[in-house]
Amino acid sequence: MLQLYMYARSSAAAFFSSSSLATAARPPLSHSSSLLPRLPMLHAAATASAALHPTQPPSQHARGLTTSSTPTAHAAHKVHATSAESASEFLDDPALLRDQAYVNGKWVGSATSTKTYEVKDPATHVVIAKVPSMGAADTRAAIDAAAAAWDGWRHKTGKERGDVLRRWHDLMQLNMTDLAKILTLENGKPLAESRGEIGYAASFVEFYAEEAKRTYGEVIPSHTPGRRLVTIKQPVGVAALISPWNFPSAMITRKAAPALAAGCPVVIKPAEDTPLSALALAELAERAGVPPGVLNVITCPREHAAEVGLELSTNKHVRKMSFTGSTAVGKILMRDCASTVKKLSLELGGNAPLLVFDDANLENALNGVLTAKFRNAGQTCVSPNRLLVQAGVYDEFVARLAERVSELQVGHGLQPGVQVRG
Repeated sequence: MLQLYMYARSSAAAFFSSSSLATAARPPLSHSSSLLPRLPMLHAAATASAALHPTQPPSQHARGLTTSSTPTAHAAHKVHATSAESASEFLDDPALLRDQAYVNGKWVGSATSTKTYEVKDPATHVVIAKVPSMGAADTRAAIDAAAAAWDGWRHKTGKERGDVLRRWHDLMQLNMTDLAKILTLENGKPLAESRGEIGYAASFVEFYAEEAKRTYGEVIPSHTPGRRLVTIKQPVGVAALISPWNFPSAMITRKAAPALAAGCPVVIKPAEDTPLSALALAELAERAGVPPGVLNVITCPREHAAEVGLELSTNKHVRKMSFTGSTAVGKILMRDCASTVKKLSLELGGNAPLLVFDDANLENALNGVLTAKFRNAGQTCVSPNRLLVQAGVYDEFVARLAERVSELQVGHGLQPGVQVRG
């Protein structure tokens, strides 16, 4: 993935593209039935999220929502009652709950407007923060800051960039509980899932901190005796990163870490519903020593998303875009990026049937369905949208699945033991 943010320079042309994955299809079922029509309760349950691994015990130093000294239900109620002020009380480091955008190393509002928009707890609809309502002009300023910072960042050695990323990773691990609480408050997923996502997000930073030192070139055999073709890799430039709401931390580090490791400054546009995780990561990146302008986060409401996306995809200083989201929006961005022939990485909507055959180990199949279908309310890129069960095991599978679903614990994501957000 690192090479997606780099280009090769040599005496011969070099092109990089992502590899395709071919999958072998099993022969079609001769007798199969759709599970969902005969099990209506699963359709309703599919709108909830299940943390199918055991809830991790709270850390001894954590306050408020995860301590044994304060009943979590009461603490959660206090957060709902007093909004952002109370939310910050329950963080070990309240400074991680930011309510401004991060541009050129400064915490700022919109330069063209004093308007803000609300970030709400999806479980209660209580406002937990208000962030700047930014538009195209603010986006342009962030891109300009990134472009100005590019020269200094690209000329650091891979080890120097890797050291900064390593410190960022370490700070994410150190602040995992706070980052998980922020994620749960704005996204809604159970705290156990949020903790898992923060670990997952940090793993990308750790991996690319090491890979920063390994941006190897190539020596290519020449057709002419006595000569060699040498290829070196260099950063492409400013990268625009647009991330989804369902993994508001992991999808940012998955994009930003390889870009930063390669020497590319980034402008991040998080989902309008979940900007607080991105801003918390920016706070930690600043503490880790990421220079001003190298990492920028802009916040914009849904009504400004189109103009911000257009600026990111057509601005000449942006050389690379990475987007995770719907196929419809991906097509728009692809079209707009063509005007400046940007490098483009798209992770778009998919089609994910889950098949259970007569010879399947049903316990494994049940675990797989619950993990894939109910994690994060079934709103992940690998969540099955159809279950097809072969006739020989259909009745037993439906009965056992209904029993397992009925055992899932429903509630607010900050309550202990909750597997399905209420």
